[in-house]
Amino acid sequence: MRLAERASPVAAVLAALSTLACCLPFGFLGAIGLTGLSVWAQQFRNWFIGGAAVLLVVGFIRLYRGRNQCRKRSSVSIVLFWVATA
Repeated sequence: MRLAERASPVAAVLAALSTLACCLPFGFLGAIGLTGLSVWAQQFRNWFIGGAAVLLVVGFIRLYRGRNQCRKRSSVSIVLFWVATA
């Protein structure tokens, strides 16, 4: 085996670890920021639930009562709608 063939996996591991070391602090800072945002957004929880309910009703109307009744509904869109509803 040549030296380059033996050194490639080691270089790949070193590159992955250096990338992780570079970006990991930003991930922690982002998580801390989202925690603060969730505490602030807690006061708007009822508004978010109401907005989600309104958007689910709009999605149901578009999926089952849409204007283009000649067009067949996609089974994927039906499954995604009911998964989002659950």
